[in-house]
Amino acid sequence: MRSSTLALPVSPMTVRKGKTLAVSIQEHMAIDVCPGPIRPIRQISAYFPRLSPTSSFSEPLSPNQVAAPTSLSPSSAEKGGGAVGRGSSSLLLPGAAGGGGSLSAMSSMDTSIEIDSCDSDDNTALGTLEFELLYERATSSLHCKVIKAKGLKPMDFNGLSDPYVKLHLLPGACKANKLKTKTVRNTLNPVWNETLTYCGITEEDMYRKTLRVSVCDEDKLTHNEFIGESRVALRRVKLDQTKHFNICLEHPPPLPSPTAMSTALRGISCYLREWETEQTRSLEERGRLLLCLQYFPPSSDGDVKGEAKERARGGLCVGVKRCAHLAAMDVNGFSDPYVKTYLKPDVQKKSKHKTAVIKKTLNPEFNEEFFYEITFSELATKTLEVTVWDYDLGKSNDFIGGVSLGCHSQGDPLQHWIDCLKNKGTKVERWHTLTNELPGSTLQE
Repeated sequence: MRSSTLALPVSPMTVRKGKTLAVSIQEHMAIDVCPGPIRPIRQISAYFPRLSPTSSFSEPLSPNQVAAPTSLSPSSAEKGGGAVGRGSSSLLLPGAAGGGGSLSAMSSMDTSIEIDSCDSDDNTALGTLEFELLYERATSSLHCKVIKAKGLKPMDFNGLSDPYVKLHLLPGACKANKLKTKTVRNTLNPVWNETLTYCGITEEDMYRKTLRVSVCDEDKLTHNEFIGESRVALRRVKLDQTKHFNICLEHPPPLPSPTAMSTALRGISCYLREWETEQTRSLEERGRLLLCLQYFPPSSDGDVKGEAKERARGGLCVGVKRCAHLAAMDVNGFSDPYVKTYLKPDVQKKSKHKTAVIKKTLNPEFNEEFFYEITFSELATKTLEVTVWDYDLGKSNDFIGGVSLGCHSQGDPLQHWIDCLKNKGTKVERWHTLTNELPGSTLQE
């Protein structure tokens, strides 16, 4: 009898070699070797969360924080012991009793870890910085006391750093408002206990500006290296109250890449950038100016002599105290500023006064006074124009900024002028914001 054999269908991708079958790469890739959804691999910070110095155990866990990888099985929970079911793991918290202290209890604590575009371990590895902020309303000054830092990232070959702290007010020119502490050599735990002060900070600045605190490593032969930073919105600081900070240093926020954005987002960002540039150009801040105004009413005493006799006839005394955070006009990043004052309209052009030139600074201190002999009725029709210039030898001086005070002004200049007229014989000091445009000025020296 003729025997028959059953012919098995052979896949065209299978090649018979003797008694074994060789599986091609196409068939191998088609095999479902990982059924089910692909789960992300947990980072080490998920199992060992690091607490920041400002974290609180009474606050709830934020949504961005990582939950426990596994918890106790129901069978082990019912027994109340420390045994764990097969294939499960647990982690006891400090102070937990028995098996009840698993990671599931972490819902009642705050680890202050935010899983963002960068690993949280990288953030905390940069170190922590402790400082205090105090805003004095009476003097319009912001004091930042830099206390110390801990666990800084080593930047030198010896495993240490030469750290110092820089302060910047944002938005604003970094060169004009940069303050810097001393450098502490060869340490990762520097102690400064140094107070840096910003003058001319108004209450409006406290609501709209941000303080950038940066820690850098000083290198004498190469460029200084950036270690980490933190940004504090000044609106968090209450007036005349010291606020303490102990925070983890972070990497600088990444700049958005136009190639990584969609067409719509790229168009919106371009529009916002143009709008912001236009707003900045229309009223650009060029620094701050501290002015003191005092009106002397006429005196009937005829025994006074000299300067006192001149002021006895009545007039306006203008005190130019100081400037702060001026715009840099020279290639060295500084300016050679001086101040001019006019009482307009000035038909005879005799009201011009100038201070001395302070070389190579953006925060000059003048402390000069100028007197205008004028009656009170005439003063009500005048406008005091104060301009700040950068002195240049051999060419035209550069206009830095100015402010006009009079009955036709607005905002703080108008209020300062009114307070001077109302309080005769009293010195009235106020900080003013210098702008790149001054009404009625030719902006020429």
